[in-house]
Amino acid sequence: MQENESSKQVNSAVITALRKVLRPLVKFMVANQITYTYLSNMLKAIYVDVAEKDFPVAGKKQTDSRINLLTGVHRKDVKRLRAEPDSQDSRPANISIGSQLVARWVGDKSLLNSDNSPRKLPLQDDNEFSNKSFEGLVTNIAKGDIRPRVVLDELMRLDMVELDPDHNVILKTKAFTPNRGQEEKLFFFGKNIQDHLCAGVHNLSGEQPPFFDRSVYYDELSADSVAQLKELADELGMEALIKMNEKALALQTADQGSADAHFRMNFGVFNYNENYQADSLAALADDQQDEISDPRKPLT
Repeated sequence: MQENESSKQVNSAVITALRKVLRPLVKFMVANQITYTYLSNMLKAIYVDVAEKDFPVAGKKQTDSRINLLTGVHRKDVKRLRAEPDSQDSRPANISIGSQLVARWVGDKSLLNSDNSPRKLPLQDDNEFSNKSFEGLVTNIAKGDIRPRVVLDELMRLDMVELDPDHNVILKTKAFTPNRGQEEKLFFFGKNIQDHLCAGVHNLSGEQPPFFDRSVYYDELSADSVAQLKELADELGMEALIKMNEKALALQTADQGSADAHFRMNFGVFNYNENYQADSLAALADDQQDEISDPRKPLT
């Protein structure tokens, strides 16, 4: 089947949504010198993997021919790709320990000041396993697998903590969102966008219960108004994240050792603004063609 014939059978609203989702990703890829040829080869492998793992037929073995039918990937490529070892998603070594440490620091009431701000921790104390010091906190989380000084140096490199003249460690952020470290930023970019898309696809598929996925949308705003709303979004977003972190930390602690403690969750909030009159003509044309609802509707 030719590509143009196949596209006629696809829901036009699906294509409209995909164009919007793909445009910023293509912009990101072009900026990072990822060509269409490279992407098309990567997509082949992803198509085959998704078809094999997410679209099985009960009681039947998944065949190259069926995957070819589902994806349009040539059977020779399907056979080759299925024979290749699974590629492992790379996670920067400091992500796990760093995110756990920040989550504990802002979620454990014993580590907070009276105003619920993270208190500064002495670098060390007499009890190496005490949460009252930075070294003790790292030791309890890492179980001795990594030296506290290594963690401190890495978090300082990411501009997440600082050491004062009295050798107290001060947390500069309330979430593991590095100001520096491109590898770390890319990890969370992929992780968060993937889970947001998974929630959206789940909801579009009609699966129950649906995930919460809402936004507030307004246009015709001044630059000053957008700045005020960004500040409010930052404030409310961090407040929500801190409350979710506190509850999740308590539940995770209670669930440890439970037979069904094998689920994960990801909760996020977002804010975005742009000067839509400065868009390219192509993007503007897309918006005019794709808009199917009242843009002034505040809640979506």
